[in-house]
This record gives sequence, structure tokens and C-alpha cells, in this order.
Amino acid sequence: MKRLAAAILLAVFFLGMSLPIRADWLQFRGPGGLGIAPDKNTPIAWSAEKNVAWKTALPGPGASSPIIVGNKILVTCYSGYGLNRDEPGEQKNLKRQLVCVDRQNGTTLWARDLEVSLPEPPYQSFITLHGYASNTAVSDGKNVWVFTGRSGVFAFDLDGKQLWHTNVGTGTYYWGVGLSPILYKNTVIINASTEGKAILALDKATGKEVWKTKGINESWSTPVLVPVAGGKTELVVSGSHKILGFDPETGKELWHSDSFNWYVCPTVIAHAGVVYTLQNDTAVAVKAGGRGDVTKTHTVWQKSFGATVTSMVFHDGHVYWANRGVAYCLKASDGTQVYRERLKAGGEFYASPLLADGKLYFTSRNNGVYVLDASPKFKVLAHNTLDDKSVFNASPAVSQSQLILRSDKYLYCIGVTK
Repeated sequence: MKRLAAAILLAVFFLGMSLPIRADWLQFRGPGGLGIAPDKNTPIAWSAEKNVAWKTALPGPGASSPIIVGNKILVTCYSGYGLNRDEPGEQKNLKRQLVCVDRQNGTTLWARDLEVSLPEPPYQSFITLHGYASNTAVSDGKNVWVFTGRSGVFAFDLDGKQLWHTNVGTGTYYWGVGLSPILYKNTVIINASTEGKAILALDKATGKEVWKTKGINESWSTPVLVPVAGGKTELVVSGSHKILGFDPETGKELWHSDSFNWYVCPTVIAHAGVVYTLQNDTAVAVKAGGRGDVTKTHTVWQKSFGATVTSMVFHDGHVYWANRGVAYCLKASDGTQVYRERLKAGGEFYASPLLADGKLYFTSRNNGVYVLDASPKFKVLAHNTLDDKSVFNASPAVSQSQLILRSDKYLYCIGVTK
């Protein structure tokens, strides 16, 4: 019996080693907001006929990215208005939905309407590039929170029951909104730059305000939590002209670096206490942990090229991104340009890059997904397209070694069927 028990335990151990990693993808860009997945054997090549495990029609378009909580995928959509530039319809018909899809087969489990507070910016100019559902949800594995701009913040449980709804400001901007909430301990942190010119923390359980710091302007950037020396954590976000560091416990501004010359969309990434980010014509690295104006003392390097919307990803001493049909690789230590190579089919990139299994995934808006070797040597492994002619603005999520891609029309599970 002892030998049998030992054999069973050994078999279970090796079986566990062979199973795919099943980490959840709980926020924009996954763990820590860094765009890095622990999964192995993620797909390299796919098409409409190859390596698509399932495909599910969504009730409307959106630029928000999917999140994954166990066997549930959650994503936001909009409908009723702003579906066609020439005939946008009437704004009074605008609807937003939080949709929950079964991770295993793509079946819709439930969908909930999110109350819309009008007026929203009209469907014209830059808002036509992403629409009215551009904020990725966040979850702690038990509940889920959604930020919708002037329509507020919503909390749901994973069965679709609304727990609370609160307003964080009524301001709007003709570009719309696109940043996403993050969690810190028992709070939901919201960059309400457009709505209230503030960054604030809400109690996860009740939606009540815990702290609020005013003075953040023209920022469409999702905040990131950055570990610093002494076991502390800073909340870092890019704002108009500045990168800012806050105390996530109180909202007190700790430091700022005057790194930019205008508005900013890309999200900060962090590695070993240094934050890296982009602006339309700037790529910059700044050491976190300072106090006051750290522009001169903590700027590690700064370059006069960058990206308007997409963010960076860090890997093995380098930072990578793609913008306007060009892939970039810089040394993280000093900003030295390692390569700047044009991707054959080109394309614009709103989605942020993903690193998984030694591969870089760059999702373009209209020209498919480029898969590159995650190394300082420029090497395109694959260029994958589907028969979906709608826009792909969302950053991919990863689950069980498969990619979850979202377009304006469909949600896709890419990879070998599990």
C-alpha cells in the first residue's frame, strides 16, 4: 500500500508539472500591469482556419481588453450609438455592457447593462478610433470593477450582481476616455483626470472615497504600482508633462519628473525600481523613490521618439514597443537603440505589447498580430491575420497558454484546444 501511495503521489507531482499554467489575468496588461505572462507554449502562428479554439460574437464594439478570472472572461462593449462615422445615430440610445464569457468554450454566461450618464462626447474626431468602451475591468478574483468615465465606477460580483455604483466626476473630453482601474489592498484606484482632474481611491466594498488628490490633467494613462527600496510601494502614473509618484495609502504626491511636452496615453512599466514610459515624441526612464522634482536627479535617460497610445514591455535588460509600423528595441540601462525596424505589412498600434514564452506579440489595429523573437536581434516569427476586418484595439490576455484576443466584433481564443 505504501508503494502504491508513493506511486500515486509521484504521478500527481509529474502530472502537475506537465499541466499548463493557469494564472488569472485580472487587470489591464495582466499581473502588475506589465504585459508579461508566465505561460509556456503560447501560439506562434494562426489564421481563421488554424489554431482558433473558439470565436464568439460580442454585443458591440470596444477597445477595452479582456480580463480572465478562473473560467470567466470579462470584457466591456457598447452599442446603440457611435457604430458608424457617417450615421452615428442618437446618443440617447447609447448603451454599455459588461459581458462574461465562459473561458472554455466562448459561451456568453451573462451580460449586464452599465448605466450611462449623458452627454458623452459626440461620435466624431478621435473618439471614432476607439468608441465608448475603452476601459478594461479589474478583479480581485472575487468581484469585478469597471470604470466608465463620467458614468462612474461599477462593482459586480462574478455572477453579475451589481454591488455598487459611484460617480467620480462629470467632466468629458472630445477624445473620450481609455484608462483602467487598478487595485491596491482594499481600494480601487481611478485616474479621473478627465472627469475630475484628480486621482482617487475608493473602498472596494462600498465605493466610498478613501482619498482624492487633485491636479492631474490630460492623462489617459493607467496607474501602476511600483515596489521601491525599503519594502514600500509607490503609485506611478503619467500626466500632462509629468510622470508622478504618489503614496497609494494616502494619495500624497511624492515626486514628479517633467518628462513630456503634452498629454499622455501610454502606461508606465517598472523594473527594479525604474519606470519606463512613452509619449508621442518621447521615450524615458526615471528612477522611482525620489522626492519633489526629480527631473534632473532621477532621469536615467530620455529619447526624442516614442508612441502615442501603446506602451512598452520589459524583457532581459531591454524595452520593446511598436508604433506606426515600426518595432523598437532599446537597452533599458541607458536607452541605446538596439533596433528600429519596419514591420513588413506596417500598421498602427493601440494595443500594448505582450511578452510570453520568449515571444513578443504586437497587435495592430487593422493588420494582424506580429510575433517577434524576444531578443535584441530583430526577428519576425509570424504575422497572423484573421478574416475579421474590424478594428483590434485591445491588448491580449493570456490563459492556459492561449491568447484571448478582442476585436470590435469578436472575442477569440487562440491556441491549441484544451
